[in-house]
Amino acid sequence: MAKDKIAYVCSNCGQESPKWIGKCPACGQWNTFKEIRVAGDTGSQAARSAAASLRKGESRAVKENKVLRLRDISNHDDPRIDMHDEELNRVLGGGLVPGSIVLLGGEPGIGKSTLSLQTMLHMPEKRILYVSGEESAHQLKMRANRLGGENDNFLILTENSLEQIFDHIKAEQPELIVIDSIQTIMTEDVESSAGSIAQVRECASALLRFAKSSGVPVILIGHITKEGTLAGPKILEHIVDTVIQFEGDQHYMYRILRSIKNRFGSTSELGIYEMQQNGLRQVSNPSELLLTQDHDGLSGIAISSAIEGVRPFLVETQALVSTAAYGTPQRSATGFDQRRLNMLLAVLEKRVGFKLAQKDVFINIAGGLRVTDLAMDLSVIAAVLSSNVDTPIENGWCMAGEVGLSGEVRPVNRIEQRIAEAEKLGFTDMIIPKYNLQGFDAKKYHITLHPVRKVEEALRELFG
Repeated sequence: MAKDKIAYVCSNCGQESPKWIGKCPACGQWNTFKEIRVAGDTGSQAARSAAASLRKGESRAVKENKVLRLRDISNHDDPRIDMHDEELNRVLGGGLVPGSIVLLGGEPGIGKSTLSLQTMLHMPEKRILYVSGEESAHQLKMRANRLGGENDNFLILTENSLEQIFDHIKAEQPELIVIDSIQTIMTEDVESSAGSIAQVRECASALLRFAKSSGVPVILIGHITKEGTLAGPKILEHIVDTVIQFEGDQHYMYRILRSIKNRFGSTSELGIYEMQQNGLRQVSNPSELLLTQDHDGLSGIAISSAIEGVRPFLVETQALVSTAAYGTPQRSATGFDQRRLNMLLAVLEKRVGFKLAQKDVFINIAGGLRVTDLAMDLSVIAAVLSSNVDTPIENGWCMAGEVGLSGEVRPVNRIEQRIAEAEKLGFTDMIIPKYNLQGFDAKKYHITLHPVRKVEEALRELFG
């Protein structure tokens, strides 16, 4: 039996060290190194055994790894597994890649287990093993009945031991495995409690070896800490192929599925769901849900045409500007980068001449959405000014444009998709950067375009 060794791992970034260090040399955090016991090679024996049993039915022989020339490697793409969920397929990059390992993270109660269980119940063509370390089989049955799904190929296992899980995998020969959650699984090769850094690291590594050697994809469900990061060592995110995060406010009905890391697709994609009594409903047209039905006569509201991934949608930006009640004015942003808000307020004061130094400014993106598109800048400035002068923006107006430090409106990408989405939803006027007019025919749209070069021109178009 191989001898165990002691190592120290930074719980913030995953940096390893043979001895304890006060300050991590990689991320600079203090007192983050934790002692772990690294198991010998016997820890992966169960994974290799389970993977080998799954390969026995294959005609090709198992070969040892060897050095290959780049030009000798075939470039064919393996067919992806259809999850029967357009939102999830988009975030994954077109479906689940065979042999990949995916980490699904989210806060407690946000709907991670509901999403995974609902998706697996609608995949009758695959033999799926759902391993639950948190709930009993009876609880899962009750949830499945509530979701209204039936699948004869859906197998449930309530187990916390990694070695026992691999024994069941060898016996059942599943085509897809879900682990709920990775923090509850433990292996006998590590002498620590479930959920510790050593346990999470060793269990995830064993499941990774199994997925890569057998070609069976594995979905891990992970918890989120109060700081908003995935629980466990940072190295867990380095191990897996894809990290997707399920987020949203529990007081709202909408949930956002966002890709943080994806070796097989884009990380800018997001999927939107609506939480209902009988499960999660896919939101195919988020623009209609993210816009208030009627805001006529209300100041501080501007509509922006944003793009996340390949999907354009219109977002409602809300702003409130009031006189600071205390000495220091407040700056608060929900769903928008607060540092960028401070920059835009400085541009308004320096380049346009509006004095906001003694004003409280609050920004909110409606629907609980968090948007990173730079084309939101123009709508944020318009909403702030609308609230400051208490003058509403006319109905039917939307905008898209990035604002620079000199007050110029910079061009944004994929302007045609933004215009088409605004026209589809019935908007009559749209403010766009002047430089975006080059290269496409504006006459084919029935929406009136207002090209601007500076922030002052955009505000003049809106408020006269």
